[in-house]
Amino acid sequence: MSEPDVMFTEAFWEERYGATESVWSGNPNAVLVAEAGDLVPGTALDIGCGEGADAVWLAERGWQVTAADFSTVALARGAEHAAARGSDVATRISWTHVDVRTWEPPAATFDLVSSQFMHLPGMQAQELFARLAAAVTPGGTLLVVGHHPSDLHTTMHRPPFPEIFFTAEDVAAGLDPEQWEIVVTDERPKDTTDQDGRAVTIHFAVLRARRRVAG
Repeated sequence: MSEPDVMFTEAFWEERYGATESVWSGNPNAVLVAEAGDLVPGTALDIGCGEGADAVWLAERGWQVTAADFSTVALARGAEHAAARGSDVATRISWTHVDVRTWEPPAATFDLVSSQFMHLPGMQAQELFARLAAAVTPGGTLLVVGHHPSDLHTTMHRPPFPEIFFTAEDVAAGLDPEQWEIVVTDERPKDTTDQDGRAVTIHFAVLRARRRVAG
């Protein structure tokens, strides 16, 4: 198995989450907040949910969330965070252990499917995004966010595997225009600091699309 393939396995993420008390900030992803804040709450799929900050944010706003991830450690952590926000939040989230490389969510089920920084190698990414698109109900939203390939040319630490990065246009190209309205394709900048404290501008690839209603 190649190095990028190893990075995207359950064993890799169980070890990473198990090695520390927390991996992420505990805050919801900023692009999710910006792009989903105006949506009417319904059913949501948070794929690669990690420690659950996005799922909790959605549940607090009335969404019924399926939060799916490789890692049982991360899922348990997310459930703890949700429980700390109260039963009204906790009961809105279903924590689901799946192999995100192959899991096929139920078709045409979710009003929002959110994929935040799910990077898979090669054809696995295209196949994942196709399965996620199929899970969106007519009238629903697909939101895919990732690290833009241009980040590889900055001083920000990124895995040295160009094949795992994508643009919003890459994702949009896999959507049938007769079935999808492309709402946003963006290369969204963020000013931050790299691991050595140097100022750097990174970019997020942002795809937001609405599944058309037949007729």
